[in-house]
Amino acid sequence: MEDRPIRIVVIKGSVRPGNYTGMASAYVVDELRKHPKVSVEVVDPAVLNLPFPGTDPHSAATKKLQDTVRAATGVILVTPEYHGSFSSVMKLVIENLGFPSVLAGKPVALLGVAAGSIGAIKSLEQLRGVASHIGAFVLPLPISIANVQKVFDREGRILEPPVEKMVRQVATNLMAYIEKHLCPAVTLERLLREGAAATPDVVTI
Repeated sequence: MEDRPIRIVVIKGSVRPGNYTGMASAYVVDELRKHPKVSVEVVDPAVLNLPFPGTDPHSAATKKLQDTVRAATGVILVTPEYHGSFSSVMKLVIENLGFPSVLAGKPVALLGVAAGSIGAIKSLEQLRGVASHIGAFVLPLPISIANVQKVFDREGRILEPPVEKMVRQVATNLMAYIEKHLCPAVTLERLLREGAAATPDVVTI
């Protein structure tokens, strides 16, 4: 949408009903939607029916996922920690982003949730490595939420204000990077394309 030129895609890494990953994602989406220039799309693998790697690279689900991420200005990956790593669901999403990956060159923010007291540190370290390997620009300061079963109530509300602030920070960190580094580049590109007659108020996002 022209009036909301910054497109953010939030990808959830869990398909379990009532998962904490979705609860945390909802706060990130809410924070992003406060920005007048941002449109947000949530990718929920539970409804995509993504194929296993190598089985159907031209599936409709794979194409839809790739088109969505390709059009994104920035991406947020949200994963639970399972057995000391990020979820197989998130890995399946990444595998369906193609090679070369459509995630390459895009700023990516990370958010992890875990039931344990140390949070999702291990899963975020590994997810950072994989995302960086396929060419994504992974932002520093990933956010890890520990003891999620105590942090969220049954309706998905965060019970601790400092934790809510941390979760929302995922959105603000990504937007700060985009506004500082990407928006000036887009403005310059438009000026060069449209000529000196273009004015800053017309082209600035």
